[in-house]
Amino acid sequence: VRTPDGRAWRHDHTEQHMSAFTVAIDGPAAAGKGTISRAVAEHFGFAHLDTGLLYRAVGTKGGDPVAVARALQPGDLARDDLRSMEAGEAASRVAVIPEVRAALVEFQRDFARREGGAVLDGRDIGTVISPEVRARRRWLEAGGTESFEAVLAQVNARDTRDMGRADAPLRPAEDAVMLDTSEMSIEQAVAQAVAVIAGRLERQRRTEG
Repeated sequence: VRTPDGRAWRHDHTEQHMSAFTVAIDGPAAAGKGTISRAVAEHFGFAHLDTGLLYRAVGTKGGDPVAVARALQPGDLARDDLRSMEAGEAASRVAVIPEVRAALVEFQRDFARREGGAVLDGRDIGTVISPEVRARRRWLEAGGTESFEAVLAQVNARDTRDMGRADAPLRPAEDAVMLDTSEMSIEQAVAQAVAVIAGRLERQRRTEG
């Protein structure tokens, strides 16, 4: 959970003047971060950005990935094919390029500083969740079009590549709140995330009040 600068937050019909509140939900592929992020954003009335879509959009456009990243527009994130497994693989490949990552940083920073709070989910900071559990989630999402073993191999390969890259490798931040969703239902995971964020919001409110 991050709190970068001064903005207003509205929740439960009460306007609270406080610092901009940015929630970062990070972790490896198929950890459930997108589902939790969308639910958290809806609960608190925050804007939501799946930062992985930035890399998927760059990876699937073709051409020079650095030039594509620098010219990326919000409308580029609305493509229907960005949720495919092929787009995910393309995203992981371009994400290891430091110039691509640098070009997308400002996009994400602007989003994080927006009025009313923001939730960003991505793969820059990892949580340790069983790859078999995550692979099964990804396999079910894909409709079983590939074998489970093939999907598991892809998840393991992406984790290895993302943890080994020199720029922003996949690993947890020192102050991160770790939430292992492997054996949780969606409702349980969302409830725990909401409780953590609500506690941070209340702490910030008291500090600024």
